[in-house]
Amino acid sequence: MKALTYQGPNSPPQLLEVPKPETEKPTDAIIKLKYSTICGTDLHILKGDVPTIPSGRIMGHEGVGTVASVGAGVQSFKEGDSVLISCITSCGICEFCKRGMYSHCSTGGWQLGNQIDGTQAEFVRIPNAENSLHKVPTGVDEKALVMLSDIFPTGFECGVLNGKVAPGSSVAIVGAGPVGLAALITAQLYSPSQLISIDGDANRLEVAKSFGATHTATPDKAVEAVKEITGGKGCDTVIEAVGIPDTFQQSQELIGVGGTIANVGVHGAKADLHLENLWDKNIAITTRLVDTTTTPMLLKLLAAGRLPAEKLITHKFKFGDMETAYQTFGKASQEKALKVLIEM
Repeated sequence: MKALTYQGPNSPPQLLEVPKPETEKPTDAIIKLKYSTICGTDLHILKGDVPTIPSGRIMGHEGVGTVASVGAGVQSFKEGDSVLISCITSCGICEFCKRGMYSHCSTGGWQLGNQIDGTQAEFVRIPNAENSLHKVPTGVDEKALVMLSDIFPTGFECGVLNGKVAPGSSVAIVGAGPVGLAALITAQLYSPSQLISIDGDANRLEVAKSFGATHTATPDKAVEAVKEITGGKGCDTVIEAVGIPDTFQQSQELIGVGGTIANVGVHGAKADLHLENLWDKNIAITTRLVDTTTTPMLLKLLAAGRLPAEKLITHKFKFGDMETAYQTFGKASQEKALKVLIEM
């Protein structure tokens, strides 16, 4: 089969012929991909921010497909079922899974495109299939559904829930990429009074307004804007959705007394914590890798027309054009790209 493979830090990925996966354990399923996409985490991998990933690994952790085969231990899915692939695989029974921390599953976690081959391929093996796949609801657009593999549960769990967004609160989201926009959309489930999107890309700020941001600002004007909007208090919640030292620094400058900084971004370099400015402000800082425990709820919202997931798709490519898709996604500002949809 064909697959998009990692070739080491700062090297472009390559579309190559590789062996088709087979079930290795009774709990495995083999999925034939219909749609996949590229994540900002994939770009972090290409930069070398996840140095444990070996050259030759098939990339990707998002997708929708059809069950091709299942192991003897898989009871909830059968050949031909249309399924959403969770970016996190989980057994559902280990100590961490019982605590709702699927991302730290003792036999799972973030495996796809990381510890095992991923979803940017014609077929993928899904371990712990019973707890790592979701049946596609009737009538749901499968293209939009790809957005629920990762970005929506990530923005919601790591940003909105960890950030303790509450009715009437003030929220700043640093970064208006796909995950930041997913946080922006799902934050509105909790009715904050002020929802401020911060990004250096004018197009993304316009998109943020269309998705419900009450205010927008560029990074150089963000501190000034937040002080004006909040009466000098700073925000109750700041969601860091980029993953570089500068944005973590800015999040500390935007937080108000008693507030919560929710880190979402994947950090591949040292980021400084300025306790000399924060030690007396009663703030909390949270970190999290998405657990996807909210995916069933988000599926219901999508089926009910409450999540405009399809509007995040700005570009579509055939699988044979994956290398071009990466070039486009890597130049998101120039190409006005949010999520690129890959049709297998």
